[in-house]
Amino acid sequence: MTWIRACATEDIEQEDLIRFDRGGQTYAIYRSPQDEFFATDGLCTHEAVHLENGLVMGYVIECPMHNGQFDYRTGAAMRAPACEALRCYPVKVESGAVFLQLAE
Repeated sequence: MTWIRACATEDIEQEDLIRFDRGGQTYAIYRSPQDEFFATDGLCTHEAVHLENGLVMGYVIECPMHNGQFDYRTGAAMRAPACEALRCYPVKVESGAVFLQLAE
């Protein structure tokens, strides 16, 4: 596992997310209302829609296509049609940058 720099902390507003692409994978990086950072797969498990245009409310990401919801801290599916959890990734913040731990 390797730590990969994904973005600067200032690139993400609180209660928002950004998309990060690497090695053919899409990830979503979130900044919580409590100024914490989290990362999940960037595609909804329902129909592989990019979550980047989804609505972040507290600790929930809502898919922009069919309104399925996930808790981005755990990846848990919270509202149909999403029923499969998102995969989550370890995150650390150092010197104003957000890093994801990814398999290389």
